Amino acid sequence: MPNSTQDREWAARAASGDQDAFRAIYRAHVRPVYWIAHGLLGSPSDAEDVVQETFVVAWRKLPGLELAGESLLPWLATICRFQAANRLRRLRRDSMNTADAVDDTLPGTVCVEDQVIAASLAERIAAEVQRLGDTDREIFQLCAVEGYAYEAAAAQLGVSHAAVRNRLSRVRSRLRGAVKEVRDA
Repeated sequence: MPNSTQDREWAARAASGDQDAFRAIYRAHVRPVYWIAHGLLGSPSDAEDVVQETFVVAWRKLPGLELAGESLLPWLATICRFQAANRLRRLRRDSMNTADAVDDTLPGTVCVEDQVIAASLAERIAAEVQRLGDTDREIFQLCAVEGYAYEAAAAQLGVSHAAVRNRLSRVRSRLRGAVKEVRDA
């Protein structure tokens, strides 16, 4: 996860039309946005479409964004939830207009409570990641966000494979605890 300074810098540059800054935003946040979309829609292909729509909307809205929080993730999660709700409505409408295609696997609506919980989770995870030490945050960014293998992350950071594996395990445990706190609240 990028730090809040990085997010603000990328957002300001992207708002003025810098496509490289927007690519950095995309790379830093695409996975969590995907998992939010997938959790709401339950379909990998629909989630991929919603992620694409989310970042298209974000690109258009960046010039008017006033980044109040620590991360762009809560803002992107909100856009994602709206795009997912729109997709669900379209899918429902399309299935109702097709005589032989009643799809009971589609969720009926996006529950407001689920949206609040998803936003709280995204904010809590972003806050926990910001509290990590520099090395742990870099390991999390490389392995969990960018999909590096442990060996590749270890080579990039100049540490051992075991250090990456152990630190990432501790980070994941810490994040699971943060998620549990939000869900139990």
